[in-house]
Amino acid sequence: MKSKRFEVLAARPVNQDGYVKEWPEVGLIAMDSPFDPKPSIKVENGRIVEMDGKTRDEFDMLDTFIADHAIRIDGAEAAMAIDSLDIARKIVDINVSRDEILAITLCLTPAKLTEVVGKLNIVEIMMGMTKMRARMQPANQCHVTNVRDNPVQIAADAAEAGVRGFAEMETTVAVARYAPFNAMALFVGAQVGRPGVMTQCALEEATELMLGMRGFTTYAETISVYGTEPVFMDGDDTPYSKAFLASCYASRGLKMRFTSGTGSEVQMGYAEGKSMLYLEARCLAVTKGAGVQGTQNGSVSCIGVPAGVPGGIRAVAAENLISMLLDLESTTSNDQTFTHSDLRRVARSVPQFFSGTDYICSGYSATPNYDNMFAGSNWDAEDYDDWNIIQRDMKVDGGLQPVREEEVLKARNKAARALQGMFRELGLPEITDAEVEAATYANGSNDMPPRNVNEDLKAIEEMMARKVTGVDFVRALDKAGFPDVAHSVYNMLRQKVAGDYLHTASIFDESFHVLSAVNMPNQYHGPMTGYQMSEERWNKLKDIPNAIRPEDI
Repeated sequence: MKSKRFEVLAARPVNQDGYVKEWPEVGLIAMDSPFDPKPSIKVENGRIVEMDGKTRDEFDMLDTFIADHAIRIDGAEAAMAIDSLDIARKIVDINVSRDEILAITLCLTPAKLTEVVGKLNIVEIMMGMTKMRARMQPANQCHVTNVRDNPVQIAADAAEAGVRGFAEMETTVAVARYAPFNAMALFVGAQVGRPGVMTQCALEEATELMLGMRGFTTYAETISVYGTEPVFMDGDDTPYSKAFLASCYASRGLKMRFTSGTGSEVQMGYAEGKSMLYLEARCLAVTKGAGVQGTQNGSVSCIGVPAGVPGGIRAVAAENLISMLLDLESTTSNDQTFTHSDLRRVARSVPQFFSGTDYICSGYSATPNYDNMFAGSNWDAEDYDDWNIIQRDMKVDGGLQPVREEEVLKARNKAARALQGMFRELGLPEITDAEVEAATYANGSNDMPPRNVNEDLKAIEEMMARKVTGVDFVRALDKAGFPDVAHSVYNMLRQKVAGDYLHTASIFDESFHVLSAVNMPNQYHGPMTGYQMSEERWNKLKDIPNAIRPEDI
């Protein structure tokens, strides 16, 4: 006989997920591998000559880069001599400031950082994130894509996402040649939704940089770094080439961050028998050493790997905390879908959602998941109400807000019409009134009429040959009768000249004021300190459309 209860449990969604026992020899272990190096450091004549059990003649290129660029030499030996448990306790001690913690953790090696966060349970990791994130106010980022690369739908979805509160938006492509249309539609739609939203288009790096330099985008983050030398070399890269690429973005006034995450090295077969978290600590040290202001991390597209081993989701939160201990902007994934279980996907997001991070999601899908070209998100457009109600339940600011249908429809329609006018003025293929109408009310690409793909691709090639830039967008929008949208696009382009938003954890408010770790630093030191939601903000989060007024009963 079979147990009826076990039959029911076996059919539960959570048991459709994949799980694997630990195998430390190949890196299938989240934290605390017996093959992880023991922390050590030795400094001679202002130079690190030993790090994490290796002498300088044994360093690989990551070790050399980290030793030369990522660790504060002054005070390194003293910081490394502090017991890891003592450092962990300082992280959760409200009487020890963030600055005091950074004075220690910026001097630590990857192995020491890994050992420190390994002393913390998940609640203590959350306490650490509450104190250690760079910017005081949390925010959120979304994906805006569709399977048809329909720019009208992208503009409308971006406008809605702006109204709903996202501070950053990212698109990508199904067909690579559609990238310029996707980027410009996202840029315009975002500014209709809320002036000051930053946008990017995730592509191979040369094209991504080119679009940024020509004013189609305002930031970038898909510049990947890895925790072992073979994985870097497999991608024809080194820490030095990535640092050079970062300087290219910065010199052109483009905000950017690196991307890394637990599981990538074991997924690519080059984990060198180290734990996922230790290798991610190396990635984050490379990021710091390159002078980059921030990171997108939290396993991201490799989430299925740590999620399959014991303690893997705890390790994901721990890697987010390590990024904060290195004083980096932390964009904390909650990105790619990884589970059949609604309960599990929410639990995965709790540490970042409830603690608050610089960007809680690096890819909340602003579309239904069938339209998400980043392989599907842990959260999508059908979860908006759940997210808002969880904010209301827990009195936490997750970067979004309740909206009214009429407000959303107005923004979607205006974005589609603005893009229609801009296309017309730039001599691009017609956006019909029927497309504008469909985009206004659409849920996804299944609700949109098809475009002539060949005509679009031909026009894109011709437009790029004409050297069209973001300045041309401004002129076209103004001429098309959308001076307010033109002004917002212009203001975003101006920011590249000012450069203020290159500071750590920068976002814009709707008046284009930069809010960053410089002018809005996180100063949490216990109850009623740090980010405190204003009464106005709390009233907005409470005001969900389906809440009944008691006096109306």
